[in-house]
Amino acid sequence: MVSIDYVNDYIRKTIKKNDGILAELEDFAEKNHVPIVHPEVAALLKVMTLTLKPKKVLEIGTAIGYSSILISSVLDSDGKIDTIDRYELMINRAKDKIKKANLENTINILYGDALEVLKLLDKKYDMIFLDAAKGKYPEFLPQCLRLLRSGGMLISDNVLYKGMIANDELIVRRKRTIVNRLRNYLDNICNNEQLETSIIPIGDGVALSYKK
Repeated sequence: MVSIDYVNDYIRKTIKKNDGILAELEDFAEKNHVPIVHPEVAALLKVMTLTLKPKKVLEIGTAIGYSSILISSVLDSDGKIDTIDRYELMINRAKDKIKKANLENTINILYGDALEVLKLLDKKYDMIFLDAAKGKYPEFLPQCLRLLRSGGMLISDNVLYKGMIANDELIVRRKRTIVNRLRNYLDNICNNEQLETSIIPIGDGVALSYKK
């Protein structure tokens, strides 16, 4: 069996390089060790956005604004993104980049603890991108299901967590709790009667969940 690392490496070589603000963010993330989505996951996000044509997108986990700006690059002109983060430093960086990209009318940053912010939201979203604290995914799920419209898509990143989810021998002791919670999350989205889910082994694992 071919190692998934070889597959990801090959896929990354096939992806067209970004330029402009996205390339600037990629360079910043690499130099400052800020986690952003892997290139193959970024490509998937673009394809999913083009396919779904969402008008309302929710992102849980803003970081430096990379994913929101990426999604905005293929979002219809009347599309809007709400993105949540609790770290002021990250939010300030994201705001600067969003302003530089002239996306202040498209991307709305919501500051605060994601679970608390989610509970306050009362609109329906066509697409939700979950890329926040991995150990809290099970807590986020009920709110994501509440906020996602029927026919919408929940996209969950890092669900294979460096392979630890699939292989006990890879588990680092201090990560055991996160692994158990992610396994619980995957079990829920794969067996939830409201969802049809596919787990894709690219990047660090992506789950696509369609709400019936």
